[in-house]
Amino acid sequence: MTAPLTPPQPPHRPSPDQQPPEYQSPHPAWQASPPAAAGAGGSVGYQEDGPGMKTELREAGVIALAMALGGLLLGVLWWWLAPEVPLVSDSSAVYLKDTEGEQAIGVDGTFTLLALGFGLVSALVVFVLRRRGGIPIVVALTVGGVVGSLLAWRLGIWLGPTQDVAAHAREVGRGVTFAAPLELGAKGALLAWSLGALVVHLGLTALFGPRDPEPDPCAQSPYGAPPA
Repeated sequence: MTAPLTPPQPPHRPSPDQQPPEYQSPHPAWQASPPAAAGAGGSVGYQEDGPGMKTELREAGVIALAMALGGLLLGVLWWWLAPEVPLVSDSSAVYLKDTEGEQAIGVDGTFTLLALGFGLVSALVVFVLRRRGGIPIVVALTVGGVVGSLLAWRLGIWLGPTQDVAAHAREVGRGVTFAAPLELGAKGALLAWSLGALVVHLGLTALFGPRDPEPDPCAQSPYGAPPA
């Protein structure tokens, strides 16, 4: 009698612990998942910076209000420093005493120079306190400058000589020189504060403001750093 034939055994397959290192990973190295994103939204190399929108809007409101209140100081300075425009009456009409004088131009120029100075100081203070730009800050500087200029204009007129020129001429008498009402002939000067503040703040932000970090090309690549 012959012994029954033994069936052939399947080839021996080593356990995962016994496999060489190059065969232990079920996926090739180039199929490895990309590095995790460093921050919300999946952006790599960037982090959220700056205050939130509510904080920016609150800061912008404070800036606009402070500039509007600063318009009261601008109005007082304009009334104090602006040259007087001399008038004279002959009992029938009121005339400029010096027809070739430049006092009226000096009134507009004084307001414009003061407004530009207020714009420079406003932009400098805002940049020192906040150190960054943003749309809310730009809007605050624009609105605050315009509102402050309007308040300064009206306050200066109110503090200056009376607007009733005829009554003032009758009061002082014939041939007596008196000051004309304080007027702003060039209404474009009302924008000088805002324009000055925007230009200075933009320049300071461009020169000394924070810079965005440069993205790391190796961190954005799913294959990792290129070989040396």
